[in-house]
Parts: sequence; structure tokens; C-alpha cells
Amino acid sequence: MLLFDIDGVIRDVGGSYRRALAETVHHYSGWRPDPACIDALKSEGSWNNDWKASLELLRRHGVQPLPGFEALVEVFSGFYFGGDPEGDPSRWRGFIGSEPLLVEPALFAALSAANFAWGFVSGAEPPSARYVLQQRLALGQAPLIAMGDAPDKPDPTGLLRLAAQLAGESLGEAAPPVAYLGDTVADVHTVLRARQACPGQRFYAMAVAPPHLHYNPAARAAYEEQLWQAGADAVIPATTAVQEQLLQLLA
Repeated sequence: MLLFDIDGVIRDVGGSYRRALAETVHHYSGWRPDPACIDALKSEGSWNNDWKASLELLRRHGVQPLPGFEALVEVFSGFYFGGDPEGDPSRWRGFIGSEPLLVEPALFAALSAANFAWGFVSGAEPPSARYVLQQRLALGQAPLIAMGDAPDKPDPTGLLRLAAQLAGESLGEAAPPVAYLGDTVADVHTVLRARQACPGQRFYAMAVAPPHLHYNPAARAAYEEQLWQAGADAVIPATTAVQEQLLQLLA
């Protein structure tokens, strides 16, 4: 089976979630972190949650006192959604409206035709995740673990839960292999921790560099090396290559 992260894998969030992170930090500090700064934080493997990442950048920048977490989330949401997250998406006016898709629905049809079960384990907020899966990709009620459904990655709870659900049985030697495709060190670490939690199960950590690095070969190569060093089993050029690479891993 194949499980996907969403941000940086299914959609390009360089101009949305990452931009909201930068603008939130700027709102409180007057300093706007650049993409390289955000990448450096993400490469530590502990900052998958963009709200917490925003707060951490403020802390490291010396902002005192730090804003309250709920207040920061509200500011972030204003930039990202630009409207009620639980409301009508047609009324959203935030950065979420500028997210290029990185895949087409045909990818999932091909996976199903090849008898691969698939689903999504993401740190994205549920309204945001449902919006891209249901409305933009027309995948219906796709199997999904989103923010709040399980502890933040790299905790493997969500990955293990959805994998067992799709397998229809307890994970272990008899269950089908589980591959997870993400774009951060935290995603790779999630798979490594899943192996520790369920040593009899075959897991594969697949990774892809986020889209904003695809136009900077040196930065992309350095980022991909970090993914390899974190323990990735495969680093692929684009999400569209995932089925071919998965078949190679399984072979």
C-alpha cells in the first residue's frame, strides 16, 4: 500500500502554508523568514506543524514575550484561509487559493488498477486536506489522517492506524508492505519510528524534495542528501514517479 503526505507532495504549498508561516512570523516580529530559513528548521525533523514552527522561529529570533498559541493560530489562519476554515471554501480569500497541484486524479486510478491501496497521512488542517482531496482532485472520501486525528509526525500513530485500516488486518509479517511518501525529514523519521513500533511489518520511506527547490539544483541536491541521511529508502524526482519507484522497491 502507498500512503501520501499532502503538503509538498500532492500540492505545492510554497505560496500558501509556507507563505502564511512567513507572514505570521513577520506579523509578530517585523522579520520575514526566507524559504531557506524555513527549510533549515524543517530539516531538524521536529517542526512538521507550521503553527509550532512559526512560534519556534519567533523564539529563535528573540521575540519576547511570545504570542499566545491560540492567537498565533488565528493570525496564521487569516493568512492561509482568509475566511472561516469550517465555512464555504468559495468564500476563502487567503493563500490557499494559490496552490498548484502536483498530481492528477489519474495517478490514484492507476494505483487502484495495480491493486495498491492508498491514503493520506498529513499534518494539514482537516478542512484544507479535504478541500484538496475532495474538491480539487475529486477523490471523494479518500482515507485520511489529518491534523488532530493523531499526534503530529514524526509520531507514527497516524501512519500505523491508517495502514492497518487499509490492510484490513493487524500489521506484521503477513500484512502487505507499507510505503509512505513525504517531503521532509520528519516524514522519513515517521517511517523509521513505525518500524520500531511494529518490527515485523515491512515499511518503506519514500521522499521527494518540495517544489520550491526544483528550480535551485544546488539547494535541491543538498535537501535530498538530508533526506537520504535521515534514512529514506528512495528519493524520487516527482510525486508522479512514485508508482514506478515503489515497484522497484518491492522487487
